[in-house]
Amino acid sequence: MSFDHALRLTEVLLALALAQQSLEHLRAFRRERILFGARIVLCGLVVAGVASPWSLVALAGLSLLILQRFRGPYNGGSDRLGLLALWCVMLARVLPVDQWRELAFGYLGVQLMLSYFISGWVKIVNPDWRKGVALRQVFAFSAYPVAENLRGWSGRPGLLLAMSWAVMLFELVFPLTMISQASLMVGLAIAATFHLANACLFGLNRFFWTWLAAYPAILWLQQRLF
Repeated sequence: MSFDHALRLTEVLLALALAQQSLEHLRAFRRERILFGARIVLCGLVVAGVASPWSLVALAGLSLLILQRFRGPYNGGSDRLGLLALWCVMLARVLPVDQWRELAFGYLGVQLMLSYFISGWVKIVNPDWRKGVALRQVFAFSAYPVAENLRGWSGRPGLLLAMSWAVMLFELVFPLTMISQASLMVGLAIAATFHLANACLFGLNRFFWTWLAAYPAILWLQQRLF
């Protein structure tokens, strides 16, 4: 995958993800409608390839106003990765030196890889995750819209223990998938399935689209390094 192809694919997927997130704000207060309405328009320009790279520059500037409005990334990890991806893609478009552009885009790929590894490390040092208790509590007590029949999984400790260790081990070994393009694609397919399951079970749909938008960056980085 060439640099230009990966960059273009990332910015389109990211624009679609940001536009989808913005729709929920169109029925909010007037200031929010203006901010997120403008973001939808700019995302449309990015997808259409119009006014590049200035549509990305405007999106990055608008992200600062949204941060000010909510006093930070109000939706946690998905917003943080979305902001990181937006600024990396914008810099990869506007920086004047090819090596700087590749560095900005490659940084997104590195951060994506670390997002899985660090998540696994945080879990495995937590006794509740190692015992399967944390996942059991997610199904039993979480405020997420888990279906009632799935809440019954909290009474199956053996299954949840196996699921906990499967998630932790996959996240910890994810950096090893970088050894080849084929292994990375398998790793990303598993990761995407994991995010899709979280979206279906818990309504965490933002994570699926935001992480998926960053996948071309790590695919390009693997090819660039190896």
